[in-house]
Amino acid sequence: MSDNYQSRIDLTEVKSSFDAIKMEIEKVIIGQKDMVDLLLVSILANGHVLIEGNPGLAKTLTAKLLSKVITTDFSRIQFTPDLMPSDILGTSVFNFQTSEFEFKKGPIFSNIILIDEINRAPAKTQSALFEVMEEKQVTIDGSRYKMTEPFMIVATQNPIDMEGTYRLPEAQMDRFIFKITIEYPTLEEEILIINKHHDNQQLLALDNVVSIVKGTKIIEHRALLDKVVVDEKIIKFIAQIVQATRSSPNIYVGASPRASLALLNAGKAHAILNGRDFVTPEDILRISPYVLNHRITLTPEKEMEGTTSNKVIEQLIKGIEIPR
Repeated sequence: MSDNYQSRIDLTEVKSSFDAIKMEIEKVIIGQKDMVDLLLVSILANGHVLIEGNPGLAKTLTAKLLSKVITTDFSRIQFTPDLMPSDILGTSVFNFQTSEFEFKKGPIFSNIILIDEINRAPAKTQSALFEVMEEKQVTIDGSRYKMTEPFMIVATQNPIDMEGTYRLPEAQMDRFIFKITIEYPTLEEEILIINKHHDNQQLLALDNVVSIVKGTKIIEHRALLDKVVVDEKIIKFIAQIVQATRSSPNIYVGASPRASLALLNAGKAHAILNGRDFVTPEDILRISPYVLNHRITLTPEKEMEGTTSNKVIEQLIKGIEIPR
């Protein structure tokens, strides 16, 4: 993109807001740039995020920071094997003064919800999230209760082969716009983390993190997605990528049409945060692994070989002509 490119819509405010959010988060978080970038894309694209990684990699801390830099309500739900759906959604309680049942809202009624160790709870509890993640409402005793926008779930999980965890249902995985797998820091990053902790800078930085933007402003920024230009070649490219997951001999279950819509919306958000009002193939290539890696199931043969979803996705995209 040339330096003298002029956007057809004014992206100055949204880009400056999200750049400032990123700077505030990076006061505390060292490394993990992909995770931070993708979280910002998901906020703008109105999607939920699943972050997977071993303990101690700042998954929970990052979600807390998000709620601090955006002026919204925040709640945290620690998933455990004995957690019940009513513990999340709420329940009807009999009011002796009015002789009627009243609905007491659960912790899911917030704006940014951190679900810590989401894979610690069994399927019955996971199913309680299906409706609220997709339709942003809860149905209790025949009554519907709408969530207040912005509404975003940031879920963390440890790798599924660890003891005491459950595999998330495929229908639930499909409702996350991204699955972000985070790795251990590099040697240089680890030295910075140790030095920060030694100097008590991390605690100081947490206190100094300030609110950047109101939740209502995030809703206004999201309206810009409808104005982003998406060429027919890009739409075809998205469809070809998703279709390829269904015809690959290495994939047992391919991605659903929900993946196509996630690629479209995330591509628009990625373009906006890079100062453009149009989607490029590079936007789609950048986000594709994170949109698709949790939406496909590899064949047993490929899993036994140790092949990862990301490797298969990378091979699929190489076989598709990139539009120019």
